[in-house]
Amino acid sequence: MLKNEVLKAVLDSPGLPTLPTVASKLISVTSKPETSISEIVQLLSKDISLSAKVLRIANSAFYGFSSKIGTVHQAVTNMGKNAIRSLVLSVSFLEIKANEKQGCFRYEKFWQKSLSAAVAAKLIMSEIDKSEPEEVFIAALLQNIGELILVRTFPEQYERVLKTLSETPWDVLAIEDLIIGANHAFIGHEVSRNWGFPAGLLFPILYHHNPEGYPGNDNKIRLATKVVYLSGLIANVLSAFQPQENHDKFIEKSKTMLGFNDKIIDGILEKVHSEIIEIATFFDLHIENPKPIELILQEANIALSLINLSYEQINKELISAKIELQKLTKDLEQKNKQLEKLVHTDGLTEIYNHRYFQNFLETEIRRSLRKRTPVSLILIDIDHFKSFNDKYGHQTGDSILKETCRLIKNNIRDYDIVARYGGEEFAIVLVETTQEETVKIAEKLRQCIASNIFNDGIKEYKVTASFGVATVQPSNKEFKNSDLVAFADKALYESKKKGRNRVTAYTQKRSWF
Repeated sequence: MLKNEVLKAVLDSPGLPTLPTVASKLISVTSKPETSISEIVQLLSKDISLSAKVLRIANSAFYGFSSKIGTVHQAVTNMGKNAIRSLVLSVSFLEIKANEKQGCFRYEKFWQKSLSAAVAAKLIMSEIDKSEPEEVFIAALLQNIGELILVRTFPEQYERVLKTLSETPWDVLAIEDLIIGANHAFIGHEVSRNWGFPAGLLFPILYHHNPEGYPGNDNKIRLATKVVYLSGLIANVLSAFQPQENHDKFIEKSKTMLGFNDKIIDGILEKVHSEIIEIATFFDLHIENPKPIELILQEANIALSLINLSYEQINKELISAKIELQKLTKDLEQKNKQLEKLVHTDGLTEIYNHRYFQNFLETEIRRSLRKRTPVSLILIDIDHFKSFNDKYGHQTGDSILKETCRLIKNNIRDYDIVARYGGEEFAIVLVETTQEETVKIAEKLRQCIASNIFNDGIKEYKVTASFGVATVQPSNKEFKNSDLVAFADKALYESKKKGRNRVTAYTQKRSWF
């Protein structure tokens, strides 16, 4: 069959997957600039089950909103049209049911590989642009939708494709073209275009095997196509399809295409399997314990080394390898937990460290810019702490720092964070909080510290602290973390200059903040 004949047969086939009515209409309305939030909310509300899933995922760590989203209207307002569209498409795609008759094609493995690619794409894009990862997530998730369509439309022919693929080193697109007359990249693109998908999803689907082939001038689409291609390489490793070859290709291509260094690449490869487990639960998708990539590569190398061994040697080597792999897995899990704690927390006070504070503040400033909501910062400095240390000793000083952090944590909201800024200085980031509200919180903390009786097990002490408050609602992308920190620091300086043990709020003077 010719390519266009295959496409016509696909579009006319009763086996062609169909999108839910709400998802189909949502693609159409979100492509129109004039579509209002109310129209989207009204459309989503028609499908109670879909609305419930959207709310549940919107409140999960997948999006990481600081406050609970209680209504569909809130979800659409906070996430935006494109993110809602991507979320609805993700849910709809992952709910496409398998045919009653199954051959070599395994739907469970297909969903797992698709989700693996989506998670990998999100991690890759987060190293380039952390502002809107949802669209590349769905583009990577849907990159192989053509396979699903072909296996449902031409089940017997696709069985031959899978059998040939297992026996020869040929490229899957070439085998599909030979046996069926069209490949899954072309079919996925054309069917998605027929469904009304936007260009930002269509081109990554069409060129996910050949990102250099994208002919357009849209840099955003070009980047998404590269990211989706690289995500497919990671998904192949995780599904144990030529793992070493795809692993090496990912390293090479991510360096030449995106300019990644070894540290970034290692970080992505180390995190991807645990991210898959977490994100799968958000979409009600069961994933059977994906292995770390390092473990997959070790198993592949062991299997390769066993080819020429005798039966007895193979058994012995397999038992030894299994024991070693189990030990390695346990060690990796323990080290990952320890590493996460070391990376994010201050060793003495067990609150967040300076690095985590800066990353969190950057995220909240971008969110504030996008949602046009305020973000506030409180800087706290324990008064005369150096003199206190000199008089009573550093061990007593450390106990004061720990107790102060406990008081602060017990008196702020769960979704705000407190971090050790340096020495006896602490920083609190309050999301979607006005200056008036922030000053009240700071005053409450000041009184709490001033009235507390500190005890190091030997003696009781009284201490006070000075507070600097700054609140901004950025309207310019040039606004930086350091700007907000500088405002709060100036306010803190005023508190110290006026006698300490007080709260001072910074007065904004520049309109573009």
